[in-house]
Amino acid sequence: MTGAPSSPRLPLAGVRVLELGSYIAAPSAGRLLADFGAEVIKIERESGDELRNWRLYAGETSMLFRTINRNKKSMVLDLRTEEGRDDVRTLAGHCDVVLENFRPGTLEKWGLGPEELSRDNPELILVRISAFGQTGPYAERPGFAAVAEAYGGFRELVGDPDRPPVRTGVSIGDSIAGLYGAFGAVMALYEGLRRRDAAAEPLPVADRVVDVALHEAIFSMMESLIPDLGAYGVRRERTGGRMQGIAPSNAYVCGDGFSVVISGNADGIFGGYMRAIGRADLADDPGLADNDGRWYRRDEIDDAIGAWTGARTRDEVLAALDAAGVPAGPIYTAADIVADPQYSARNMIQEFDVDTGAAEPVRVGFPGVVPVLGGQSLPIRSLGPEIGEHTDEIRERFL
Repeated sequence: MTGAPSSPRLPLAGVRVLELGSYIAAPSAGRLLADFGAEVIKIERESGDELRNWRLYAGETSMLFRTINRNKKSMVLDLRTEEGRDDVRTLAGHCDVVLENFRPGTLEKWGLGPEELSRDNPELILVRISAFGQTGPYAERPGFAAVAEAYGGFRELVGDPDRPPVRTGVSIGDSIAGLYGAFGAVMALYEGLRRRDAAAEPLPVADRVVDVALHEAIFSMMESLIPDLGAYGVRRERTGGRMQGIAPSNAYVCGDGFSVVISGNADGIFGGYMRAIGRADLADDPGLADNDGRWYRRDEIDDAIGAWTGARTRDEVLAALDAAGVPAGPIYTAADIVADPQYSARNMIQEFDVDTGAAEPVRVGFPGVVPVLGGQSLPIRSLGPEIGEHTDEIRERFL
């Protein structure tokens, strides 16, 4: 795999993270920290993280693993052995943060709970990601993000109203939990710096634990789901491509078979939007002047828009709406994203030569680092490593 330009800006350089997680949630938190310069040591069993085999179409390591575990180092340890657990305790003494996503109680059973890991490191931060958190009646239940998305209220709102709930095409619950895990780690690191500047004692272990529950991470994204129920007795329902209570905002099929998303729901935009599609009667209708009226007549409005888009190509639709100042865009496939100049301008597709099991390495694009610093995505320093690629290096440095 080829590397990226040297000497990028790395705000988290000097931070060291021990990642005990697998699959997606904790490794997503580790990826975010690694993207901005943290040294992330990923512990894998000898057979490797199972993510190496998810969506594996060829070769020995999936592009999903290469993506989520980029910029990290891989070390093989067996946490089921006393030797492996001793090595983890020693490594924790050299790290600022430990990430884990085992079922609550697992680390404690292995003698690797917060007290033990903090034994030689009184400022160690522990980010713990689990299905339902470390406390409460559901704490010890197993659960992947799909279950958490259901508990968090998300699944109930995804899909069409006359069909069962569906899921999104990505592990959105894991990824949001990873964002919270990374945010919690940086927040705790910042608090530690302030306490050191004030010559204050390190926080007790319990206050250095960042407890992220998958279902709460999803729940936190549900906007006014609960307040709407309490204040108005409104139960949110699935609305397909629409957003509850907002109109017109939907996806529409164009005459050439492509689809677009158009968000013309703002009061100041709606009139120009309707004139752009040749419906001045709707633009001037006083009953449609505000969102409540438009939501009540959403089917009528959507039918008018759909008739207009269905008689034009995608490019014609987008050009007319752009001229009218109406927010709209094409529904992109992966190939569309790769070809788009906006992604390219901000270095959001970064290419590496990757072994896919073919005779020669394949040039593959990977998503860039978000958020952007200095006008462009930071370069990816390395893709997800081979199993145990850095074991010898880490042993030599710390063990």
